[in-house]
Amino acid sequence: MKRSLPLWVLGLTMACSPKSDTSDAPKNLSYPETAKVDTVDTYFGTEVPDPYRWLEDDRSEETAEWVKAQNQVTNAYLSNIPYRDKIKNRLKTLFDYERVSAPEKYGEWEYFSKNDGLQNQSVLYRRKDANSEAEVFLDPNKFSEDGTISLGGSSFTEDGSLFAYAISIGGSDWRKILVMDTKTKALVGDTIHNVKFSGLSWYGNEGFYYSSYDKPKDGSELSGKTQFHKLYFHKLGTAQSDDQLVFGGEAQPYRYIFGSVTEDNRYLQISAASSTSGNVLFIKDLKDPAGKILTVDNNMETDEYIVSTDGERILIQTNQDAPNNKIVETSIGNPETNTWKDVIPESENVLSTSTGGGYIFANYLKDAQSVVQQFDLNGNRIREVELPAIGAVYKFGGKMSDETLYYTFTSFTYPSSIFKYDVTTGESILYEQPEIDFNPEDYVTKQVFYTSKDGTEVPMFIVHKKGLELNGKNATYLYAYGGFNVSLKPTFSTSRILWLENGGVYAQPNIRGGGEYGEKWHKAGTKMQKQNVFDDFIAAGEFLISEGYTSSDYLAIAGGSNGGLLVGATMTQRPDLAKVAFPAVGVMDMLRYHKFTAGAGWASDYGTSEDSKEMFDYLLGYSPVHNLKEGTSYPATMVTTADHDDRVVPAHSFKFAAGLQAAHAGDNPVLIRIETDAGHGAGTPISKKIDQEADKYAFAWYNMGVVPEIAKKDM
Repeated sequence: MKRSLPLWVLGLTMACSPKSDTSDAPKNLSYPETAKVDTVDTYFGTEVPDPYRWLEDDRSEETAEWVKAQNQVTNAYLSNIPYRDKIKNRLKTLFDYERVSAPEKYGEWEYFSKNDGLQNQSVLYRRKDANSEAEVFLDPNKFSEDGTISLGGSSFTEDGSLFAYAISIGGSDWRKILVMDTKTKALVGDTIHNVKFSGLSWYGNEGFYYSSYDKPKDGSELSGKTQFHKLYFHKLGTAQSDDQLVFGGEAQPYRYIFGSVTEDNRYLQISAASSTSGNVLFIKDLKDPAGKILTVDNNMETDEYIVSTDGERILIQTNQDAPNNKIVETSIGNPETNTWKDVIPESENVLSTSTGGGYIFANYLKDAQSVVQQFDLNGNRIREVELPAIGAVYKFGGKMSDETLYYTFTSFTYPSSIFKYDVTTGESILYEQPEIDFNPEDYVTKQVFYTSKDGTEVPMFIVHKKGLELNGKNATYLYAYGGFNVSLKPTFSTSRILWLENGGVYAQPNIRGGGEYGEKWHKAGTKMQKQNVFDDFIAAGEFLISEGYTSSDYLAIAGGSNGGLLVGATMTQRPDLAKVAFPAVGVMDMLRYHKFTAGAGWASDYGTSEDSKEMFDYLLGYSPVHNLKEGTSYPATMVTTADHDDRVVPAHSFKFAAGLQAAHAGDNPVLIRIETDAGHGAGTPISKKIDQEADKYAFAWYNMGVVPEIAKKDM
């Protein structure tokens, strides 16, 4: 590698300096001058320049100055879009509604969360029963004035006497765990620091299991590589330094390790993995303190977790020899795979499982829509749960002793609503439905199937106002993900209503790489088949254009994280496809992604540049940072990231934005919006969410030349 320290000057000029009375955003932009260094990496004999390597140092003064300068350009541009404030005010109105979670019983109290509307963080309440007055139990809005410190996971003891909760500062994945006495609401003094990618699972009232890494010794804690996960047990009343290492570390080198105690408080299940796909499953009988941790399945290529336990009997969900998942049973005496027996066999639809009320609830995904079946613990089908509409079901379940369960139902124009479910009769009763300032009857949702480049049929949801004219001039927002076995379902988004009520079209294809059709669909979009994902997304845009929903001048493409990579690859391969691009917190440098934080765990989907020459060549062929071509006219682009994103480090977006600004030859603006005191997305305050969405919609409409209906009011 060749490297030299840069001597550079960062200049900031605007060709059209914005004035307070300017009605339009500046058309011609001069971007901050971004220095280039002569860093060159060699892969299998091929030299690859990395001129913006210095932007990987998130602690340097130079990087901080670059971020400041880029935000100045972006903020100046956005602040002069004439209807930006109207969009923001309308979003505030839309978000200003009460949101309540389903109650959960611990001890003598019933707990639920509630947001009055515009509170940055939801508040945890409790009451004796549904007829009692609720009191505030924990208000995360008091963690910080601006709402940037959030609740990042919590757990009650079974008797409800103790409450452990994690807090995240500025959206970081690094957390701190505190423990509260629920009777007095006082902290008991047990504070666990430097926790990352962790569950919280109590063993009786003795203590709890949690996971973490050693903090990086060299480099930034927000970008330094995290390698070996460790599962600890914290005994209440002791120092963190005395916590017992249960599993992991260099002796058992896995990148992700999670431990949880089964509902009957008898077993500890341990899931260990080196990538985001596939895990090894272990179990320990906690009745025997001297007992060994037993291997249930050591096949890293498959996914397993314990669904339920009943004495010696153990129920497991697995995709071993069942790409769409199935439920099997085994026993603690001999839990290994050769003893497994099918309880709920694999079906043609993808299965996810929950329990409650003494039953198993099989949530099947049929063309990305939920179908829920109720089974007894022996696999006998009881009934299909009648759902209110076509949509998605979440959080179906509860304790095995509960007679009434709760689930959340949602769809594109059906706000997330909670239903009570009677496990005996199968009756669902609406428990909580928000009141939002929009009429769902004004909109239509359809599912279409289109053909991708290689002939594969891909489903896509399309949502718009009734009576839409297919004239090719409708502003259309095309959003997808396409990776890590993640399924995009028909779910409600408050901010999306603004787009729809102003005549916009929303399109959501279920492209390969996701989990909508099981592990085969997922694998078809990984490693040497990753191009399928981009082809599916491009074909979705072409379908919308060919059918008259939109045209390239009115199409915006969007995605976050792995979806940010999707947008980056699409706009470099097909810069003519869309007018606007929103790559958010994207994985943009495919040659170096595995060198930061837990990025090496994504290798099961991506492969790495060190695997082989063939894999290196493939990654280099689509890596967004490396495929920007000088003199190309790219879409109007707003890259978005955050300074505390330690999942996909902001250097990905920094390097892509710098390269895009240098290569771009057209008049479209290519900006980067860098949020401060925020991370990969979780825990983002409502106020920041509103600002982010307002800026995206304003940017999209302005660059499409569309004046939304909201802009015409009171003018």
